[in-house]
Amino acid sequence: MKFKSTLALAVAAGIIASCSDKNDPALDNPGNFILAVSPAASTGVADYLLTAQNLDTGTISTAGNGVEQDGTYRYYVTHNGKFFSMLYGQGNPGAVTAYNIQNGKLTKLTNFQTETVQAFAPVNDDLLLFKISRSLTAPTSSWYKVNTNSLTISSEGTVNTLDVTGLGELAHFTWIKQVGTKLFAPYQTINDRSFNTAYPNQASIAIYNYADMKLDKVITDKRTSFIGAYFTDGLSVQENGDIYGYSPAAATTGGTISTTKPSAILKITSGTTEFDQSYFFDVEAASGGMNITSWLYLGNNTYVVNAAAKAEKTSGFPAGKRVGIVNVVDKTYKAVTGMPDVASISNLTKTNYSPKDGKTGYIGVNLTDGTSYIYKIDASTQTATRGLKVEGGSVTAVQNLK
Repeated sequence: MKFKSTLALAVAAGIIASCSDKNDPALDNPGNFILAVSPAASTGVADYLLTAQNLDTGTISTAGNGVEQDGTYRYYVTHNGKFFSMLYGQGNPGAVTAYNIQNGKLTKLTNFQTETVQAFAPVNDDLLLFKISRSLTAPTSSWYKVNTNSLTISSEGTVNTLDVTGLGELAHFTWIKQVGTKLFAPYQTINDRSFNTAYPNQASIAIYNYADMKLDKVITDKRTSFIGAYFTDGLSVQENGDIYGYSPAAATTGGTISTTKPSAILKITSGTTEFDQSYFFDVEAASGGMNITSWLYLGNNTYVVNAAAKAEKTSGFPAGKRVGIVNVVDKTYKAVTGMPDVASISNLTKTNYSPKDGKTGYIGVNLTDGTSYIYKIDASTQTATRGLKVEGGSVTAVQNLK
């Protein structure tokens, strides 16, 4: 079914669909923290959503608990009092499921099939979705604005992402971000479906007017490589309006990392649409060779970052197993103590939660022995404390919904 007609049907039938036994939330773990968990199964898996009252202590399990979703490989965002779950269809149609939370329990509001999208973000009262082309011969990328009040599409359109770069390569947005009335879309230039490029030493952002989705300008900086990573948000807007973006320095040519630039952080000063040439934070130099692979803003210029040592650096979908604290104003990187040994970590979650108090973050830690925990990170002391244990699968996201 087409995207728009499917959504219209979903709005009419969404509440009815939420009444199935499969989607009724269990009553024994109500709370406003939402944990996405991928069960420990090799076939026929479907991610679960669990709710919890706190992340600091206790145990929670997928056994007889939570909301079973339709499929795995899902990505999450909260906006306008709703929790959105996006299914990555891996070449097939995807899906968007929306929930609200009442008395600590999730209720499905709607579920609709879409094209698989590779980037999405809150903008005003909308959720903007982007399906991004990876074909030089078919460079049209599609966008959809989903109104989060009515749960209907307010508008949709296309952009030619080959025209954006001016280099004969496609602009593949790593993520998208609202900045005032503009949409900032950092991108990597690619010339094939494996994300290779002939321009590995360049950070770029396409800036659109959100109202009409017309391209306003493109800005570039050759002091580092592309910002963010595939399905990874690399831009952050501070309380004062300043924008920071990190690069994992992971661009490839011919399947091999080819950038000669360091993992670094760039700045766009509030009210401007150009990279600040007076600011450059060489993260590799400050950290002894680490490259950032994802980050969580805590407030007050401070981030919890996932990072990888130089020998661990990978391309494509980089996933560091080390944790550090970055202050973008002080230009400091401090390693976090109290984490499990790197060799015992299977992976760390990329979608995490902070109350934005300037010092506290919560991340999911999945260990090689099959156990999973939520760790509380205290940026003021650079320490990690083991908290809630999650049984029955691997944590893929940590969120909070009021």
